[in-house]
Amino acid sequence: MIARLAVPAATLLLLSGPATVPAPEKAPVAEGYGGAVATVDLDASRAAVEVLRRGGNAIDAAITAAATLGVTEPYSAGMAGGGFLLYYDARRGRVHTIDGRETAPRAMTATSLQENGAAIPTDEAITSGLSAGVPGSVAQWDLALRRFGSIGLGEALRPAIRVAERGFLVDQTFHDQTAANQARFADITSTARLYLPGGAPPAVGSVFRNPELARTYRELARRGPSWLYGGRLGAEIVATVKRPPVRPGAARKVRPGLMELSDLRAYRAIERAPARVGYKGLDVYGMAPPSSGGSTVGEALNILEKLPQVGLHEFLESSRLSFADRGKYVGDPAFTDVPLRELLSDGFAGERACLIGATALAHPAAPGDPDGSYGPCRAAVPGPAATPAREGPETTHLVVSDRWGNVVAYTLTIESTGGNGIVVPGRGLLLNNELTDFTFGPAPGDPNLPGPGKRPRSSMSPTIVLDDGRPVLAAGSPGGSTIITTVLQILIGRYELGMTLPQALAAPRATQRNTAQTQAEPAFIAAHGPALTVRGHSFAPTPEIGAATALELLGGGRVRAVAEPARRGGGSALVVTER
Repeated sequence: MIARLAVPAATLLLLSGPATVPAPEKAPVAEGYGGAVATVDLDASRAAVEVLRRGGNAIDAAITAAATLGVTEPYSAGMAGGGFLLYYDARRGRVHTIDGRETAPRAMTATSLQENGAAIPTDEAITSGLSAGVPGSVAQWDLALRRFGSIGLGEALRPAIRVAERGFLVDQTFHDQTAANQARFADITSTARLYLPGGAPPAVGSVFRNPELARTYRELARRGPSWLYGGRLGAEIVATVKRPPVRPGAARKVRPGLMELSDLRAYRAIERAPARVGYKGLDVYGMAPPSSGGSTVGEALNILEKLPQVGLHEFLESSRLSFADRGKYVGDPAFTDVPLRELLSDGFAGERACLIGATALAHPAAPGDPDGSYGPCRAAVPGPAATPAREGPETTHLVVSDRWGNVVAYTLTIESTGGNGIVVPGRGLLLNNELTDFTFGPAPGDPNLPGPGKRPRSSMSPTIVLDDGRPVLAAGSPGGSTIITTVLQILIGRYELGMTLPQALAAPRATQRNTAQTQAEPAFIAAHGPALTVRGHSFAPTPEIGAATALELLGGGRVRAVAEPARRGGGSALVVTER
């Protein structure tokens, strides 16, 4: 990915065509003092670090970065999406979480994603009003700033407004993502007008502007969140969901959605208690349900701590088992009695760990029984094969620390690349398709079936690690359900395999999610495939898994920010004062 940079107006006048502006540099690792930022995007990292330099705190910088990513990474995140935020409050010595997950409209039922007793076609669900969840990002930004920030929402939006007005340089990733979605974007008149200028994806090196989004952000800054949650903008979103602006003559079937203005009025971001496990003398904090990130990463770490040795075989097997339990037990806690305490208990971990031997477990691994009564190892009987809910890989993650020792790990998304593909006319923002994260069904007893006001299960895994009550590491990644294994593999690399944090992020990845084959990057298969195949593992190559960002607090006020060196073209790590 060529780094993106907001381009001053004077520079824009000199542009004679695409690919004429040199790409600014971005670095995947930065080390220094006064606070740090790592995102996938240079504009977002710069906006956040400037907030820190002006005296803002980690929450201020994180929300500023998130709003900017809504401009420069619009296919991954935006104000019409949602996410999960972890915050370490240095003054109180506590980890807080804010759930900004989207919700289903009140009219949605367990069979809303079915037709004639079968799941509707996935493609029809993805590009539809039916898949659009009630957005949570703006409520989450507002709550985070009111509870823990030092600036208001309007100030946090200013850098994003400037980038949207002036434009940013189109990189190869932005071009390729647009091209991959060209057919469906072309079928939505408002989307084609914005993202297919002249009928084609923007050229690499050209400058992309979104003045409609700039005006939307400016109006949001002036009117506040109620403009979305029950006001004029909310009414426009509802109208778009219920009557998608499909191009006349388009062959694509675009289903209308169920959202009403009352659904927006009812939405609330929620502060939740975090999920926590102890691991190698550390405290690992993650997101509790409806995210499955904290429970699944935490359970896998607990299992690993019960084993006599930890390597890549054990990493894959602990992930296999924890994913079996995730599918069986984790959903929205307002609708499902999630046994989180037992899933994260030492007793349950011991009962699961004893199933791991010298060779891979038979597929699929059956879920365990987190009933609070644990004894001898229960037989490793394969369970019925489950069909996991589809989760889009396009999400983004950022980390921030400040001079006071506060830390944010924030994962946000609109689900698929480009969300549901529908831009709200005149507003410059893409709607999410988060409701495709539900199990379509029929699946009696599945905790992740849709329901009125329900939050779909997520794999987002923002993670903060404490040592003796002080933060030492924060990490997270995009990647759908591979987020969980990416975060787990980073933690294992750092704390079990002797890697530095940059090495742990750069290492080739594999993801075992209780599937017959383990998806893995080619470099992982080349390096480790032969030894693991002998132990019963089977691999399916995939080009890329995740795009993590992380930071590590090194003591004495020194911090190291780390982003991907290559995946998604590499990320951007910055510090307030370089070492």
